[in-house]
Amino acid sequence: MHRILVVEDSVSMRAFVRSTLEAEEAGMGELEVVEASSGFDALRLLPRGHYDLVITDINMPDINGLELVQFIRKSERHRDLPVLLISTQSSDRDRERGLSLGANGYLAKPFTPELLREETVRQLARPRWHAEPDG
Repeated sequence: MHRILVVEDSVSMRAFVRSTLEAEEAGMGELEVVEASSGFDALRLLPRGHYDLVITDINMPDINGLELVQFIRKSERHRDLPVLLISTQSSDRDRERGLSLGANGYLAKPFTPELLREETVRQLARPRWHAEPDG
């Protein structure tokens, strides 16, 4: 089973991502989607379990998605956790900034359910180099 942490301050966007990934036609098998309404909420949830992917918005109050990526990359436990950025900022500069900070992928909003599923499957298939401790 895969666990995905969706970090997004928009309730409707979190619901869209969850329903897209959990849809039977997604063909993703057993999947648990955990929702965080902010970067701060994500930092509270990360130590509480194992995740296979983080999907995070960039523009959020308190801790934004780019700061969350930096935290994950500096964390011994989570540094190899794939991170997919989603954002209304679709310029090449914004994309490059996110990827240079360590994000593994970037989707510009609005995106289709198919594109989200394709990118999620691609990120879940990435090799993980460091084992995470149980817990």
